[in-house]
Amino acid sequence: MGKATGFMDYQREETNKRDPLTRTNDWREYDTSFSDESLKRQGARCMDCGTPFCQMGEIINGATTGCPIYNLIPEWNDLVYKGRWKEALERLLKTNNFPEFTGRACPAPCEGSCTLGISDPAVTIKSIERTIIDKGFENGWITPRIPKNRTGKNVAIIGSGPAGLASADQLNQVGHHVTVYERQDRAGGLLMYGIPNMKLEKEVVERRIRLLEQEGINFVLNTEAGKDIPFEALNHQYDATILCIGAQKQRDLQMAGRDTEGIHLAMDYLTASTKHLLQGDECIDAKGKDVIVIGGGDTGADCIATALRQECNSVVQFGKHPKPPAARIGSNMWPEFPNVFTVDYAHKEATAKFGEDPRQFCIQTKRFVTGENGSLKEVHTVEMEKTTDENGKATFREIPGTEKFWPAQLVLIAIGFEGPDEQLLQQLGLDTENGNVKATYGNFMTNIDNVFTAGDARRGQSLIVWAINEGREAAHKVDEYLMGSSTLPSYLEESI
Repeated sequence: MGKATGFMDYQREETNKRDPLTRTNDWREYDTSFSDESLKRQGARCMDCGTPFCQMGEIINGATTGCPIYNLIPEWNDLVYKGRWKEALERLLKTNNFPEFTGRACPAPCEGSCTLGISDPAVTIKSIERTIIDKGFENGWITPRIPKNRTGKNVAIIGSGPAGLASADQLNQVGHHVTVYERQDRAGGLLMYGIPNMKLEKEVVERRIRLLEQEGINFVLNTEAGKDIPFEALNHQYDATILCIGAQKQRDLQMAGRDTEGIHLAMDYLTASTKHLLQGDECIDAKGKDVIVIGGGDTGADCIATALRQECNSVVQFGKHPKPPAARIGSNMWPEFPNVFTVDYAHKEATAKFGEDPRQFCIQTKRFVTGENGSLKEVHTVEMEKTTDENGKATFREIPGTEKFWPAQLVLIAIGFEGPDEQLLQQLGLDTENGNVKATYGNFMTNIDNVFTAGDARRGQSLIVWAINEGREAAHKVDEYLMGSSTLPSYLEESI
């Protein structure tokens, strides 16, 4: 695919990103587009590698390898190289309902398993994907696809995140009447309120929601299933229901001083910030404060970027793991996702503002200390040492004499999610497994006959691409359940 010698002729180029210091003065997306000529060169780098590991979609050693929605990456890379953008869009939409989301907010496991990445920097797959879909909207190639015939079947989808939206899109296109219930005041789930504006502008989300509405999907907002509308009523009203409620229960820290004023869960902070930006709601403000983010993942980075835009006094991010190596080590072989040191957009911004990377590695939080006014004053930590035994089991031990006190008036806990809300699952009478809704991948049906589940609610905290994968697959099974067979594509049953 691409130019036969493109991987030798051209180097990887990165998209033009706005100046790290300047962009913290606003909430617009930090990334900008390539020129067409640059993208053609990047598409040309795609090798005729025989087996495109970039689109394999597997879990290896606990991490996603390749694209879980099996995007036809070499095909649309070749079409971009040839300047055939509309055809590239058609191939992209074969597998991905929402490339404008994955092209902005996915960590790109496809690039981690790119064959070229064995010896050289990988193809810029994510940037090419984003540009293809953006061109589709800009040129009017994306128009409402209104089904010609309706089946008379009614499907309820609980939750409007990527899994729910993917299910809704697929089922609507085969003619079912689809209603999506969302407890928030805007549709999109974590796409709307969990990912900050500078990484995914909300107009991009709302543009897709408007399109889905034009295609016939009904959205019911400010409505929580099991609370505002009885679950039994949904079962009687709809022929099938898909639970895409996510893994919204956030992990917390239980230690001395946890109830001190000024300590918040990360998603509460990010949600309040976006609501403040969109409609002026009250937010958790970092202005003038020393901020500590506990948790080294993407959500923690988003908290850093948000605090910087709120004009914090300082920001530090604690991670429990050691600093990753600069290059792959022997136990992290291609095509696994590369566990290497990278500098995210938020870390570049913090470095530009304060002169150093905000991350601290192998740090254990010990306690929160309250000041005289009852508010948070400081955080006490100790450094940790990680060791691995002959069986690969990792253990951590505290290093004596490394205790440290950090000034802090705002702490944001970003250590992941435990699963769906337990009370809701009990109320609905759903069987659970490891804290998630119990349903087999490929079947997706719960212990209740006409109730299915998909996304983080079933598999636990995961990536947008896995949510889209599960949403599409669940839609296939629901269509099969309602009609006896399904014409919807399935990653498990058909080639595309």
